[in-house]
Amino acid sequence: MLIADLLKQEFRKNFRSQTFYRSLAVKLFTGFMAIYFAVLFLMIGFFLGEILEEVHETLDPVQLINGASIYIVLGALIFRFFMQQLQTINLQSYQALPIRRSTLVNFMLLKPIFSISNYLTLLIIIPFAIRTISAWESGFVAFQFVLNCILIIWANTWLASYLKRKFSHNLKALIVILVIVAGFVALEYFKIFSLFDFSMKIFNFLTIKPFGWLVTLIFAAIVYGINLLFFNRNYYPEKFNEKLNKGENKVVGGFSFLEKYGTIGELIRLQIRLIFRHKRTKTLIYLSVFFMLYGLLFYLSDLYADSTTWLVFCGLIITGMASITYGQWVISWESNYFDAILTKNIPSDIYIKANFYILIAFNILSYLISMPYFLIGTKIIYLHTAMFLYNTGINVFLLVFTASFNTKRVDLMTKSSFNYQGTTYKSFLIILPIMFIPILLAGVLNIFTTYNVIMLIFGVLGLLGMLLLPVQMKLSTQHYNKRKYAMAEGFREKE
Repeated sequence: MLIADLLKQEFRKNFRSQTFYRSLAVKLFTGFMAIYFAVLFLMIGFFLGEILEEVHETLDPVQLINGASIYIVLGALIFRFFMQQLQTINLQSYQALPIRRSTLVNFMLLKPIFSISNYLTLLIIIPFAIRTISAWESGFVAFQFVLNCILIIWANTWLASYLKRKFSHNLKALIVILVIVAGFVALEYFKIFSLFDFSMKIFNFLTIKPFGWLVTLIFAAIVYGINLLFFNRNYYPEKFNEKLNKGENKVVGGFSFLEKYGTIGELIRLQIRLIFRHKRTKTLIYLSVFFMLYGLLFYLSDLYADSTTWLVFCGLIITGMASITYGQWVISWESNYFDAILTKNIPSDIYIKANFYILIAFNILSYLISMPYFLIGTKIIYLHTAMFLYNTGINVFLLVFTASFNTKRVDLMTKSSFNYQGTTYKSFLIILPIMFIPILLAGVLNIFTTYNVIMLIFGVLGLLGMLLLPVQMKLSTQHYNKRKYAMAEGFREKE
């Protein structure tokens, strides 16, 4: 009962917080988007059986979904690793009360499974189970399929939390995990080892065999136990943050060479430190790496491979996601000490140039990391090169110029995922010219000319923008000078 009381307190705390009633427009927009996706998921689940029946001639929908399940689970795990908020509580307020340590730990682990967002996929799973699995197998198998999915959601939630607590501060470990996942995808693509067949055997057993759900339950219990073991060893903050005393942030130590570039170099180095020292900025960068896998969905699918507009969209995401996600708040990230920037001997043009260079560096890194996609063909080489030039020559200017409109404070000490602090309707308006204008332009050009010519046009636009970079910086500096005091006033307001 004590855990239930703690859950009630947490629920009431969310609604009693003053910040709940602020930025109401963003919360309403998020609510409408949630309703939209809920309806969309229900429709997908309702018609998924018929869609899968047309996909393969010999395998039935149940076998197909079981074969893809391991990819879905791994994808959800990676997504949760980047996006899932680590559950925390104010230990000091409870440690003075007669509450057992095990109770607080269990509460912290059980808390996320009561989040409605974890169960959105059930809007696809339940209609699919009722309409398709019960028709192909039986009602019991359909029920066991849904039960297995719920247990996998729990296991995935706890496993992602454990991996995030264990490895989120270790960039090398993160890269190893992503390389392993990419390796399995490559083995499947080149038909060296079929993870699909392996998945189909495992999940057919879990779904069809009686009491297959017990295996999933045991797996979820093991993951839960691993989390308990972790907290037994890292319960106190001094122990858990021990790695900070060992110089965790040495990752930025190698950027001392930037000092020789004067004030610009120091500002860029400050931005790099800001990124690696705060969870929200790190999450955005890691998430950008995750979005680079979009190419596997778009480039290898006949449905999208011949669509110029979809390819342009994917190219923009892969070569510019880091600069787009980070660049929307490129000035707001420094809102906590923006007054100090204004009082220092930092010329406005130097400050703006530093922001330009950091976003251009993101684009260059994204372009280099995405080069393995060049193996698919020259079509992708043209696409990525054109989109890289467009992102660098056009979108970077739009990001820095429009960043001056953001006057909402961003507190980097708050949670990293599903954090909408600093987000207003202006944030959504900024995305419109950056993402939708090139897609619209590609759609119009596709009516009149060929793919190669379209890529040439985007590349030329990007090159022209890069040649006009001094003009762009001057315009952005003038706009920044007009807006900087309004931004400073907005940044001083705490939510």
